[in-house]
Amino acid sequence: MQVGTGVCATLIKAVLGVALLVGLPAGAVGQAEYRLRISTENTRAHVQTQAVERFAEELERVTEGRIDVEFYHSAQLFRDRDVIAALSSGKVEMAVPGMWQLDRYVPDVGLYMLPLFYGRTAEENYRVRDGEIGTLVSQRIARDLGVAVPGRWLDLGHAHLYFTRSDVQSHDDLAGVKIRIPGGIANRGRLKSFGADPVVVAWPDLPDALSRNQVTGVLTTHETIRSAKLWRNGINASFEDMEYFAQYVPMINARFWASLPPLLQEQIHSTWDQIVDAQRAAAIEAQRSARSALLEQGIKVTTPGTEALLRWRKVARQEEPAMIRQMGVDPELVSRAEAALAE
Repeated sequence: MQVGTGVCATLIKAVLGVALLVGLPAGAVGQAEYRLRISTENTRAHVQTQAVERFAEELERVTEGRIDVEFYHSAQLFRDRDVIAALSSGKVEMAVPGMWQLDRYVPDVGLYMLPLFYGRTAEENYRVRDGEIGTLVSQRIARDLGVAVPGRWLDLGHAHLYFTRSDVQSHDDLAGVKIRIPGGIANRGRLKSFGADPVVVAWPDLPDALSRNQVTGVLTTHETIRSAKLWRNGINASFEDMEYFAQYVPMINARFWASLPPLLQEQIHSTWDQIVDAQRAAAIEAQRSARSALLEQGIKVTTPGTEALLRWRKVARQEEPAMIRQMGVDPELVSRAEAALAE
């Protein structure tokens, strides 16, 4: 298995590039019959990256080298915003982008961003995502993007709100606050229903926007705040309200998938499934560790109670029908999710 790039690796791939084409018979180059290039955007230290690397190593082992796995992290091949097109064109065989990259192509992925899921625990999210509804959403991703989804999704964790002002300690305090969002109809609608003023700001421009007071809030995760050290740009408070639960979606190019014999397909399924639970536990621990780091930096963390989350979920859900129409989410999926959550 190859991780990353370098001079030697580049030379090797230049020599073997033709020989390692997908579908060559066994014995053409060692025992490898198929080449599986995997692209991720996160750095090697990220819990998502580490899990995908374990998958790559284990897959080579269980297939006894029939699949030659090349794993590229840190956007060495593609950024996640570009990797879907790369998957469709066959420039890469596998990627694991964030779900927030997909709803513009597959509107039903936006189901999980709706106010219905606001303030929900990870377990409540799994109840929907790992069951029949989640299977249906994955099938629609496969159909609309020309990919195979080999199993359950990996976790990033809950997105919360963060501020350069310490006076935001309740939902009522959100009124009029300019909060940076990465985009998305659901993010905008949810925060507007709370009285906030959501603003789209590109991530590279965020530190300057915070420092200049152009925005005073951010929608993101504990781990992201820690990795970007945004306390240097004035972040001093967090409102831990579980805005939505972020995950990463495994996707494999459909033509590559169809070229595999059933045994190798099953080995990919089972190998992927074996890494998911450990990755999810590691993601929880990473967010807990990041939360501790924020507290050590003097960031004040306010956690609203269950009753407050329920009350404000109901407020946000008043805007949900309009969001569903704008986003194009299947209303039947919403009804099934409501039933699963006993809403």
